[in-house]
Parts: sequence; structure tokens; C-alpha cells
Amino acid sequence: MGLVSVYNEWDPLEEIIVGTAVGAQVPRIDRSVFSVEYAGKYDSPDEVPSGPYPDRVIQETEAELQVLCDELTKLGVTVRRPGERNLAAEITTPDWQTDGFHEYCPRDGLLAIGDLVIETPMALRARFLESLAYKDLLLEYFASGARWISAPKPRLRDEMFEPTAPDGQRLQNFEPVFDAANVLRFGTDVLYLVSDSGNELGWQWLQAVLGQEYTVHPCRNLYSSTHVDSTIVPLRPGLVLVNPSRVNDDNMPAFLRSWERLEAPELVDIGFTGPRPHCSVWIGMNLLMVRPDLAVVDRRQNDLIRLLEKNGVDVLPLQLTHSRTLSGGFHCATLDVRRSGSLQTYQF
Repeated sequence: MGLVSVYNEWDPLEEIIVGTAVGAQVPRIDRSVFSVEYAGKYDSPDEVPSGPYPDRVIQETEAELQVLCDELTKLGVTVRRPGERNLAAEITTPDWQTDGFHEYCPRDGLLAIGDLVIETPMALRARFLESLAYKDLLLEYFASGARWISAPKPRLRDEMFEPTAPDGQRLQNFEPVFDAANVLRFGTDVLYLVSDSGNELGWQWLQAVLGQEYTVHPCRNLYSSTHVDSTIVPLRPGLVLVNPSRVNDDNMPAFLRSWERLEAPELVDIGFTGPRPHCSVWIGMNLLMVRPDLAVVDRRQNDLIRLLEKNGVDVLPLQLTHSRTLSGGFHCATLDVRRSGSLQTYQF
């Protein structure tokens, strides 16, 4: 069996990629970054501070990521890390120029389903070449028998972005664009969040690639901003954690309505560095399932930990101090590529 084999978010974890904060920066503020990340928070791109994150943020995050790697290794999980890349280097296409972002969130640019790894057509120009940090790993996975494809590179021209539009309508539909973190795996059912980081053509392309073995469910009017993994969090077959400020009886994806639903409690605001946070307090529910009865959870979220333990999920309490600054918790900052188990349909 190849090194890539993953069908859901909860089967026992065997191999994972953990990101890095080294070199992380806020990229040049172009139309894509402003539309997806900052429209509605700032009046104009000129107001958004860009450039490297403070050294303290990088160093503390790297130390905490290493603790995560060490703890997963103790549990028998193979841990891989991205390679180095010069994020300050200019990226140029015939239509635009920018610089890089970070390799902190491998969850965003690579989608592993079954034995397939997809380089996704991400919404931000600054992430156009992000998969290069994982090239050696992708080559190794391919050599082991995994399938490996790249979605068509989007042009990401100015007309793809409309910063003055309402949330959820800022990413236009001229070509397939989506981040892998718009997707959650539930066996043969795959959730796809239609939002400012994933458009309608994106889910249509993904359905065409995955074929009849999978059903890709486009979820609209659920969370309009970007990614899905602080809105819906699968815990085990039949049990899902939801963000009560976003998910309700009317917009709950139809294929999950028979699942037991836990509402996340009020979360602790862990704070942020800089003038504004890059994500909300709900990043506290961005957890990583190691197996159906064990989750990596922010140690500061005591009410959430109690809720999980009450429902049969033990907790490995760790910390990412700057998750609101770097915009990523334990699920965002990792990519599971192999879990034991097989493809199943979960109906309850």
C-alpha cells in the first residue's frame, strides 16, 4: 500500500504533515489578499500592514509545533515537515506580481482523499507556488504508489475578486478556485464549503475528478468567509461538533442531519499580535482527531475539553499561542495523509 490513504477526518492517524512558521509573512496586499482576507475589516488595501511576522511569533510557534510533532511521534504517528522556501521572493505571472505567505497551513493547499493527493487551486495569489515546499514529499508519495495531480492553475486576474461584494460573494466564478480547507472528508460523502475561498466551479471540478465513488456536497449559506474547519468538525461516525453561531437547523448539510450534533461552548479568546486578528475566537475549535477517541485540542479551551470528554473523546491538550495571528489551529497546521481504515458510507 502507498503512503497516502485517508478517507475521513477521524480514523486512527498514521502519517501527517505538520507545517512551519519559518519565514511567515503577510504578503503584499493585492486584490486577491484584500478581497479574501481583509475586505470589510479595512477600508482600503493601503491600511493593511504587510511584511514578516514578529520574531517572537515565529519562534514561539515553531517551538509549539515541535511539541505537537513530538507528542504525535510518541503516539506512533509518522510526522513529516515541509521544505524551506524563500517567501520573500517575487512571484510573477503575465497578469500580476506578488510575494509569498507561509507554509504554516499545509491543510490549505493539499487535499488528500483515498490514495490521491490534489494540489488545489488556491484563492490567494501569494500561495500560487506554495506546493513547492512539499515537492520532495509529493515525489516520495508518488513513488510509493499514491496518485498525485494538480488542479488547473487559476489565472487569478483582477476580475476574479470583488472586494466590495458581500461576504461569500467576493470570489467570482470564472475558473475553478478553492482551498483544500474548504473540504471535509466523511467517507464517500465529501463536504465542500462554497465561500470566499471556494467557488462553484471548484466543487464541480472536484466532483468530476473524484468520480462516482464520491458525492461532493456543495454547502452554501453556511459560512461565507473562508474555510470550513472552525464551523463543522467531525469527531467520529455519527458525531459532529458545530459552531453554533454559524450552523443551524436550516443550513446544516443535509447528509449530516441524522448525525448527533454537539454545539461548541463559548470559547476563550486567546488574543493576537498586531492591530487585528486574522481569524475569530472560533479557531479554538479547530482541533485534530488522532483517532475517534482522542483529539488534539487547545489546552486553554476548558469548556470545550469538558464537552468532548463527556462525549467519549479524550483530549491531548497542547497550545498554539498565535493561532489567531497566523490564522490556523491544529487542524489547519496539519495535513493527515494516512489513516487506518477503508472507504465507507456513513448513514445514521
